[in-house]
Amino acid sequence: MSDIPSEALSESPLAPAGALPLVELRGVSKRFVKALDSSMRIANLFGAGMREEIVRAVDHVDLAIRAREVVGLVGESGCGKSTLGRLAVGLLPLSAGERLWQGKPLGSLAPAAAREQQLKMQMIFQDPYAALNPRMRVVDIVGEAPVVHGLITTRQQVEYVGLQLNRVGLDPTLMRRFPHQFSGGQRARIGIARSLAVKPEFLVCDESVAALDVSIQAQVLNLFMDLQSALSLTYLFISHDLGVVQHISDRVVIMYLGRVVESGPTAELFAAPNHPYTQALLAEIGRVEPRKRVFVPIKGEIPSPLAPPSGCHFHPRCPYAMAKCKDVAPPLDEIAPGRWSACYLNDVALQ
Repeated sequence: MSDIPSEALSESPLAPAGALPLVELRGVSKRFVKALDSSMRIANLFGAGMREEIVRAVDHVDLAIRAREVVGLVGESGCGKSTLGRLAVGLLPLSAGERLWQGKPLGSLAPAAAREQQLKMQMIFQDPYAALNPRMRVVDIVGEAPVVHGLITTRQQVEYVGLQLNRVGLDPTLMRRFPHQFSGGQRARIGIARSLAVKPEFLVCDESVAALDVSIQAQVLNLFMDLQSALSLTYLFISHDLGVVQHISDRVVIMYLGRVVESGPTAELFAAPNHPYTQALLAEIGRVEPRKRVFVPIKGEIPSPLAPPSGCHFHPRCPYAMAKCKDVAPPLDEIAPGRWSACYLNDVALQ
């Protein structure tokens, strides 16, 4: 009989209908500042005019995720998806705004309570080759955190790690090996097992299948879906692959240059995208068609977050941009039940 405590093996309870969001971000922003060094400050004494560089990676984003929901986060490279994911799990400090867990601001919790809540939020990183310590054996990679946080004892570690590896489809007898002795798909599963070992309720999956072969991607995606059902997990699934997001997500959030421009239920958003940026993204999803399609890329390149455009960030690339798009950013308004979009075209349609 196993001597691992039952609470370390128990599955997360189902969330009641109409419950508060499990995770909520209110007006969160993240700015990365490159301060002037001493030589730059000296140069400024002679009129060089150098200034601090400020990257506005995330700009006043609101996001609420309910228990057992799978939310897909989509956008071009550099739009702030990964930064938002790290803010959601607390790996990066907020520049503005607040994080809430089941309606309670995490910043107001006592240190012990904050650590307990933080353990319920984990992140699975993009690169399975870089995410694992090459000098540690799998038994320690997966089992170290549960021991440190008191979920199990050192004596129980081997058995517990074996259960976690079996859960993600790996042979427990391989736990004494090092990461370099596994394939990319196996390393991805080890990363998942490491996150599951501390009994999280919320997982941020940051491009977790992007580095894998297509056939392995399908296996890992099916694993994510099976685990979500079995353990009642909640996902923020970050990806640039719209096909993957459509397959796994209940709801999709579209980001552009640090801001959310549209969100809604997956089926509705893919069937009738509202924002011009979303329309441009979905227009180029790979399809098998008898006729040859002409690829028309989105006009221009994504601007630098060091100097984002005024007003709507997408207006320099938008074929429908109006004068006010250049001056004032459109609010994220509810255009239908559960559908949100930040575009002045919706105001024109109502007139």
